[in-house]
Amino acid sequence: MSRTPRLTKRSTPFRFLAATLAASSLLLVAACGGSGAEAGTEAADYGTLDLNLSWIKNAEFAGEYFADANGYYAEAGFSDVNLIAGGPGGASSETMVLSGGALVGTSSPMGVAPVIVEEEAPLKIIGTTYQKNPFVIVSLTGAPITTPADLAGKRIGVQAGVNETLFDALLEVNGIDPGSLEKVPVQYDPQPLVNGDVDGFFGYLTNEVLTLELAGHKTAVLPFADNGLPFIAESFVATDESIETRREELKAFLLATLRGWKDAVADAEESARLAVEVYGADLNLDPAKEKMQAEEQNTKLVVSAETEANGLFTISDSLIEDNLAILKLAGYDLAAEDIFDLSLLAEVYDENPELK
Repeated sequence: MSRTPRLTKRSTPFRFLAATLAASSLLLVAACGGSGAEAGTEAADYGTLDLNLSWIKNAEFAGEYFADANGYYAEAGFSDVNLIAGGPGGASSETMVLSGGALVGTSSPMGVAPVIVEEEAPLKIIGTTYQKNPFVIVSLTGAPITTPADLAGKRIGVQAGVNETLFDALLEVNGIDPGSLEKVPVQYDPQPLVNGDVDGFFGYLTNEVLTLELAGHKTAVLPFADNGLPFIAESFVATDESIETRREELKAFLLATLRGWKDAVADAEESARLAVEVYGADLNLDPAKEKMQAEEQNTKLVVSAETEANGLFTISDSLIEDNLAILKLAGYDLAAEDIFDLSLLAEVYDENPELK
Protein backbone atom coordinates (compact mmCIF):
# COMPACT_ATOMS: atom_id res chain seq x y z
CA MET A 1 0.00 0.00 0.00
CA SER A 2 1.43 3.35 -0.98
CA ARG A 3 1.60 6.07 1.59
CA THR A 4 -0.51 9.18 1.28
CA PRO A 5 1.36 11.88 -0.66
CA ARG A 6 2.64 14.56 1.66
CA LEU A 7 1.80 18.19 1.21
CA THR A 8 4.73 20.30 0.12
CA LYS A 9 5.68 23.89 0.71
CA ARG A 10 8.06 26.27 -0.96
CA SER A 11 11.64 26.16 0.23
CA THR A 12 11.94 29.92 0.14
CA PRO A 13 9.59 32.42 1.77
CA PHE A 14 6.80 33.69 -0.42
CA ARG A 15 6.87 37.43 -0.92
CA PHE A 16 3.61 39.09 -1.68
CA LEU A 17 3.17 42.23 -3.69
CA ALA A 18 1.94 44.97 -1.41
CA ALA A 19 -1.31 46.46 -2.63
CA THR A 20 -1.98 50.04 -1.61
CA LEU A 21 -5.69 50.52 -1.16
CA ALA A 22 -6.68 53.88 -2.58
CA ALA A 23 -9.03 56.03 -0.52
CA SER A 24 -12.40 55.89 -2.17
CA SER A 25 -14.75 58.80 -2.64
CA LEU A 26 -17.30 56.80 -4.62
CA LEU A 27 -20.91 56.98 -3.56
CA LEU A 28 -22.52 54.40 -1.29
CA VAL A 29 -24.52 51.91 -3.32
CA ALA A 30 -27.68 50.06 -2.50
CA ALA A 31 -28.54 50.67 1.14
CA CYS A 32 -30.62 48.02 2.89
CA GLY A 33 -34.28 48.24 3.81
CA GLY A 34 -35.31 49.83 0.54
CA SER A 35 -33.42 53.11 1.04
CA GLY A 36 -32.02 54.55 -2.17
CA ALA A 37 -28.89 56.42 -3.20
CA GLU A 38 -28.25 59.85 -1.80
CA ALA A 39 -30.30 62.67 -3.29
CA GLY A 40 -28.79 64.12 -6.43
CA THR A 41 -26.52 61.16 -7.16
CA GLU A 42 -26.68 58.55 -9.89
CA ALA A 43 -27.03 54.86 -9.10
CA ALA A 44 -23.94 52.74 -9.72
CA ASP A 45 -23.80 50.62 -12.86
CA TYR A 46 -21.37 47.74 -12.57
CA GLY A 47 -22.72 45.67 -15.44
CA THR A 48 -22.83 41.87 -15.05
CA LEU A 49 -21.82 40.22 -11.80
CA ASP A 50 -19.90 37.03 -12.56
CA LEU A 51 -19.86 34.83 -9.44
CA ASN A 52 -18.20 31.41 -9.50
CA LEU A 53 -19.83 28.90 -7.17
CA SER A 54 -17.85 26.04 -5.65
CA TRP A 55 -20.52 23.44 -6.41
CA ILE A 56 -23.69 22.77 -8.38
CA LYS A 57 -26.68 25.07 -7.95
CA ASN A 58 -28.30 23.47 -4.95
CA ALA A 59 -29.46 25.05 -1.69
CA GLU A 60 -25.85 25.60 -0.65
CA PHE A 61 -26.04 29.01 -2.35
CA ALA A 62 -29.50 30.04 -1.19
CA GLY A 63 -28.35 33.49 -0.12
CA GLU A 64 -27.08 34.28 -3.60
CA TYR A 65 -30.41 33.11 -5.06
CA PHE A 66 -32.36 35.41 -2.74
CA ALA A 67 -30.05 38.31 -3.56
CA ASP A 68 -30.77 37.82 -7.25
CA ALA A 69 -34.47 36.93 -7.05
CA ASN A 70 -35.31 39.75 -4.62
CA GLY A 71 -33.47 42.34 -6.69
CA TYR A 72 -30.69 43.09 -4.20
CA TYR A 73 -27.96 42.67 -6.80
CA ALA A 74 -29.87 44.95 -9.16
CA GLU A 75 -30.27 47.57 -6.42
CA ALA A 76 -26.55 47.33 -5.72
CA GLY A 77 -25.73 48.26 -9.32
CA PHE A 78 -25.49 44.95 -11.20
CA SER A 79 -27.54 44.88 -14.39
CA ASP A 80 -27.28 41.10 -14.68
CA VAL A 81 -26.10 38.17 -12.54
CA ASN A 82 -24.16 35.19 -13.89
CA LEU A 83 -23.98 32.42 -11.28
CA ILE A 84 -21.37 30.02 -12.62
CA ALA A 85 -21.84 26.47 -11.36
CA GLY A 86 -18.88 24.53 -10.04
CA GLY A 87 -18.68 20.86 -9.25
CA PRO A 88 -17.16 17.90 -11.11
CA GLY A 89 -15.47 19.04 -14.31
CA GLY A 90 -15.85 22.73 -13.55
CA ALA A 91 -13.01 25.21 -13.16
CA SER A 92 -12.03 26.08 -9.61
CA SER A 93 -13.01 29.43 -8.17
CA GLU A 94 -9.34 30.32 -7.86
CA THR A 95 -8.81 29.71 -11.58
CA MET A 96 -11.93 31.62 -12.58
CA VAL A 97 -11.16 34.63 -10.41
CA LEU A 98 -7.50 34.81 -11.44
CA SER A 99 -8.40 34.55 -15.14
CA GLY A 100 -10.99 37.32 -14.91
CA GLY A 101 -13.83 34.90 -15.60
CA ALA A 102 -15.44 35.87 -12.29
CA LEU A 103 -15.21 38.87 -10.00
CA VAL A 104 -15.73 36.66 -6.93
CA GLY A 105 -15.58 32.94 -6.28
CA THR A 106 -16.49 30.74 -3.34
CA SER A 107 -13.76 28.54 -1.87
CA SER A 108 -12.01 27.98 1.47
CA PRO A 109 -8.62 28.70 3.04
CA MET A 110 -7.56 25.16 2.16
CA GLY A 111 -8.46 25.83 -1.46
CA VAL A 112 -6.86 29.26 -1.67
CA ALA A 113 -3.64 28.75 0.32
CA PRO A 114 -1.94 26.29 -2.08
CA VAL A 115 -2.54 28.64 -5.01
CA ILE A 116 -1.21 31.61 -3.07
CA VAL A 117 1.93 29.79 -1.92
CA GLU A 118 2.76 27.58 -4.88
CA GLU A 119 1.70 29.92 -7.69
CA GLU A 120 2.14 33.30 -5.98
CA ALA A 121 -1.51 34.02 -6.77
CA PRO A 122 -2.71 37.47 -5.64
CA LEU A 123 -5.90 36.28 -3.94
CA LYS A 124 -7.65 37.21 -0.72
CA ILE A 125 -10.65 35.94 1.25
CA ILE A 126 -12.98 38.89 1.86
CA GLY A 127 -15.68 37.15 3.92
CA THR A 128 -17.17 33.71 4.52
CA THR A 129 -20.62 32.17 4.47
CA TYR A 130 -19.80 29.07 6.51
CA GLN A 131 -18.30 29.72 9.93
CA LYS A 132 -17.71 26.00 10.25
CA ASN A 133 -16.81 23.62 7.46
CA PRO A 134 -19.26 20.82 6.56
CA PHE A 135 -16.67 18.14 5.72
CA VAL A 136 -17.16 14.72 7.27
CA ILE A 137 -16.20 11.11 6.83
CA VAL A 138 -19.60 9.46 6.62
CA SER A 139 -20.05 5.78 7.40
CA LEU A 140 -22.95 3.43 8.03
CA THR A 141 -23.96 2.68 11.60
CA GLY A 142 -23.22 -1.02 11.19
CA ALA A 143 -19.51 -0.12 11.13
CA PRO A 144 -19.37 3.48 12.38
CA ILE A 145 -16.36 5.78 12.05
CA THR A 146 -16.78 8.58 14.57
CA THR A 147 -13.24 9.26 15.82
CA PRO A 148 -9.93 9.69 13.98
CA ALA A 149 -8.66 6.48 15.62
CA ASP A 150 -11.49 4.61 13.88
CA LEU A 151 -9.89 5.34 10.50
CA ALA A 152 -7.10 2.82 11.06
CA GLY A 153 -7.53 -0.29 8.98
CA LYS A 154 -10.41 1.20 6.99
CA ARG A 155 -10.96 1.87 3.30
CA ILE A 156 -11.84 5.56 2.91
CA GLY A 157 -13.26 6.94 -0.32
CA VAL A 158 -11.71 10.33 -1.09
CA GLN A 159 -12.08 12.54 -4.16
CA ALA A 160 -8.96 13.90 -5.87
CA GLY A 161 -7.97 17.56 -5.52
CA VAL A 162 -8.85 19.79 -2.58
CA ASN A 163 -10.75 17.01 -0.79
CA GLU A 164 -7.63 14.86 -0.76
CA THR A 165 -5.66 17.77 0.66
CA LEU A 166 -8.25 18.17 3.40
CA PHE A 167 -8.23 14.47 4.21
CA ASP A 168 -4.43 14.47 4.43
CA ALA A 169 -4.66 17.39 6.85
CA LEU A 170 -7.19 15.49 8.98
CA LEU A 171 -4.75 12.60 9.27
CA GLU A 172 -1.82 14.87 10.07
CA VAL A 173 -3.51 16.96 12.73
CA ASN A 174 -4.73 13.82 14.50
CA GLY A 175 -1.43 11.94 14.21
CA ILE A 176 -2.89 9.17 12.03
CA ASP A 177 -0.33 7.23 9.95
CA PRO A 178 -1.54 7.38 6.32
CA GLY A 179 -0.17 3.88 5.88
CA SER A 180 -2.60 2.55 8.47
CA LEU A 181 -5.58 2.92 6.12
CA GLU A 182 -6.42 2.59 2.46
CA LYS A 183 -7.39 5.72 0.54
CA VAL A 184 -9.70 4.76 -2.33
CA PRO A 185 -10.28 7.14 -5.26
CA VAL A 186 -14.00 7.91 -5.67
CA GLN A 187 -16.25 10.47 -7.29
CA TYR A 188 -18.98 12.40 -5.46
CA ASP A 189 -21.74 9.77 -5.45
CA PRO A 190 -21.70 7.91 -2.09
CA GLN A 191 -22.87 4.66 -3.71
CA PRO A 192 -19.45 2.99 -3.07
CA LEU A 193 -20.24 3.24 0.66
CA VAL A 194 -23.63 1.58 0.16
CA ASN A 195 -22.04 -1.11 -2.02
CA GLY A 196 -19.42 -1.89 0.64
CA ASP A 197 -16.52 -0.85 -1.60
CA VAL A 198 -15.38 1.59 1.11
CA ASP A 199 -15.92 1.80 4.86
CA GLY A 200 -16.02 5.58 4.96
CA PHE A 201 -16.70 8.31 2.41
CA PHE A 202 -15.50 11.92 2.26
CA GLY A 203 -18.63 14.02 2.04
CA TYR A 204 -20.61 17.04 3.17
CA LEU A 205 -22.77 17.09 6.27
CA THR A 206 -25.29 18.98 4.14
CA ASN A 207 -25.10 16.81 1.03
CA GLU A 208 -24.03 13.16 0.91
CA VAL A 209 -25.10 12.51 4.51
CA LEU A 210 -28.62 13.73 3.71
CA THR A 211 -28.70 11.76 0.45
CA LEU A 212 -27.91 8.57 2.33
CA GLU A 213 -30.40 9.23 5.10
CA LEU A 214 -33.22 10.02 2.68
CA ALA A 215 -32.46 6.73 0.93
CA GLY A 216 -33.05 4.93 4.22
CA HIS A 217 -29.46 4.40 5.37
CA LYS A 218 -28.50 5.11 8.98
CA THR A 219 -25.27 7.07 9.08
CA ALA A 220 -22.47 8.03 11.45
CA VAL A 221 -20.09 10.92 10.87
CA LEU A 222 -16.59 12.02 11.75
CA PRO A 223 -16.75 15.84 11.45
CA PHE A 224 -13.53 17.56 10.42
CA ALA A 225 -14.52 20.76 12.27
CA ASP A 226 -14.75 18.93 15.61
CA ASN A 227 -11.56 16.95 15.13
CA GLY A 228 -8.76 19.43 14.70
CA LEU A 229 -9.83 21.25 11.52
CA PRO A 230 -12.18 24.09 12.51
CA PHE A 231 -11.68 26.01 9.30
CA ILE A 232 -14.20 28.12 7.45
CA ALA A 233 -15.75 27.28 4.09
CA GLU A 234 -17.75 28.85 1.27
CA SER A 235 -15.47 31.86 1.58
CA PHE A 236 -15.58 34.74 -0.90
CA VAL A 237 -12.36 35.11 -2.88
CA ALA A 238 -11.22 38.08 -4.99
CA THR A 239 -7.95 39.29 -6.46
CA ASP A 240 -5.76 41.96 -4.93
CA GLU A 241 -6.27 44.01 -8.07
CA SER A 242 -10.05 43.91 -7.75
CA ILE A 243 -9.82 44.86 -4.09
CA GLU A 244 -7.80 47.90 -5.11
CA THR A 245 -9.45 48.97 -8.35
CA ARG A 246 -13.02 47.60 -8.00
CA ARG A 247 -13.46 48.15 -4.29
CA GLU A 248 -16.93 49.71 -4.42
CA GLU A 249 -18.12 46.98 -6.75
CA LEU A 250 -16.95 44.28 -4.31
CA LYS A 251 -18.62 46.12 -1.44
CA ALA A 252 -21.83 46.25 -3.48
CA PHE A 253 -21.57 42.49 -3.98
CA LEU A 254 -21.06 41.90 -0.25
CA LEU A 255 -23.94 44.19 0.68
CA ALA A 256 -26.42 42.53 -1.66
CA THR A 257 -25.27 39.01 -0.76
CA LEU A 258 -25.57 39.79 2.95
CA ARG A 259 -29.16 40.84 2.40
CA GLY A 260 -29.77 37.62 0.49
CA TRP A 261 -28.32 35.44 3.21
CA LYS A 262 -30.36 37.17 5.89
CA ASP A 263 -33.43 36.14 3.88
CA ALA A 264 -32.11 32.61 3.37
CA VAL A 265 -31.46 32.06 7.07
CA ALA A 266 -35.03 33.11 7.79
CA ASP A 267 -36.69 30.87 5.18
CA ALA A 268 -35.35 27.36 4.54
CA GLU A 269 -38.45 26.39 2.58
CA GLU A 270 -38.04 29.20 0.05
CA SER A 271 -34.30 28.48 -0.09
CA ALA A 272 -35.16 24.96 -1.23
CA ARG A 273 -37.78 26.14 -3.72
CA LEU A 274 -35.38 28.58 -5.37
CA ALA A 275 -32.80 25.82 -5.74
CA VAL A 276 -35.23 23.20 -7.02
CA GLU A 277 -37.52 25.26 -9.24
CA VAL A 278 -35.38 28.16 -10.40
CA TYR A 279 -31.59 28.10 -10.17
CA GLY A 280 -31.08 24.33 -10.21
CA ALA A 281 -34.19 23.52 -12.19
CA ASP A 282 -32.24 21.35 -14.65
CA LEU A 283 -30.65 19.23 -11.91
CA ASN A 284 -33.69 17.24 -10.79
CA LEU A 285 -33.02 18.16 -7.17
CA ASP A 286 -34.97 16.53 -4.33
CA PRO A 287 -37.10 19.19 -2.58
CA ALA A 288 -36.98 17.35 0.75
CA LYS A 289 -33.21 17.09 0.66
CA GLU A 290 -32.76 20.72 -0.34
CA LYS A 291 -34.94 21.90 2.55
CA MET A 292 -32.99 19.69 4.96
CA GLN A 293 -29.75 21.08 3.56
CA ALA A 294 -30.92 24.66 4.04
CA GLU A 295 -31.97 23.92 7.63
CA GLU A 296 -28.72 22.14 8.45
CA GLN A 297 -26.44 24.81 7.01
CA ASN A 298 -28.37 27.64 8.62
CA THR A 299 -28.25 26.18 12.12
CA LYS A 300 -24.84 24.48 12.06
CA LEU A 301 -22.66 26.34 9.56
CA VAL A 302 -23.82 29.84 8.63
CA VAL A 303 -25.07 31.25 11.93
CA SER A 304 -22.94 31.14 15.07
CA ALA A 305 -22.56 33.05 18.31
CA GLU A 306 -19.93 35.18 16.58
CA THR A 307 -22.14 36.06 13.62
CA GLU A 308 -24.95 36.90 16.03
CA ALA A 309 -22.60 39.42 17.62
CA ASN A 310 -20.66 40.64 14.59
CA GLY A 311 -22.79 39.90 11.54
CA LEU A 312 -22.88 37.27 8.80
CA PHE A 313 -19.71 36.68 6.74
CA THR A 314 -17.45 38.04 9.49
CA ILE A 315 -14.40 36.04 10.64
CA SER A 316 -13.20 36.61 14.19
CA ASP A 317 -9.53 37.02 15.04
CA SER A 318 -9.55 33.73 16.94
CA LEU A 319 -11.11 31.90 13.99
CA ILE A 320 -8.48 33.39 11.67
CA GLU A 321 -5.74 32.15 13.99
CA ASP A 322 -7.29 28.68 14.03
CA ASN A 323 -7.34 28.62 10.24
CA LEU A 324 -3.74 29.82 9.98
CA ALA A 325 -2.63 27.10 12.40
CA ILE A 326 -4.34 24.46 10.27
CA LEU A 327 -2.76 25.82 7.10
CA LYS A 328 0.65 25.72 8.74
CA LEU A 329 0.17 22.05 9.64
CA ALA A 330 -0.71 21.42 6.00
CA GLY A 331 2.55 23.06 4.89
CA TYR A 332 1.32 26.59 4.16
CA ASP A 333 2.85 29.06 6.60
CA LEU A 334 0.92 32.26 5.99
CA ALA A 335 0.18 35.40 7.97
CA ALA A 336 -3.37 36.73 8.23
CA GLU A 337 -2.67 39.55 5.77
CA ASP A 338 -1.41 37.04 3.19
CA ILE A 339 -4.80 35.38 2.79
CA PHE A 340 -7.48 37.58 4.43
CA ASP A 341 -8.69 41.11 3.71
CA LEU A 342 -11.81 41.86 5.72
CA SER A 343 -11.60 45.62 5.32
CA LEU A 344 -14.33 45.73 2.66
CA LEU A 345 -16.78 43.83 4.84
CA ALA A 346 -15.96 46.09 7.79
CA GLU A 347 -16.77 49.13 5.64
CA VAL A 348 -20.05 47.57 4.52
CA TYR A 349 -21.11 47.07 8.13
CA ASP A 350 -19.91 50.54 9.13
CA GLU A 351 -22.02 52.03 6.36
CA ASN A 352 -25.01 49.71 6.97
CA PRO A 353 -25.10 48.95 10.71
CA GLU A 354 -28.67 47.67 10.44
CA LEU A 355 -27.30 44.55 8.70
CA LYS A 356 -26.00 43.26 12.02
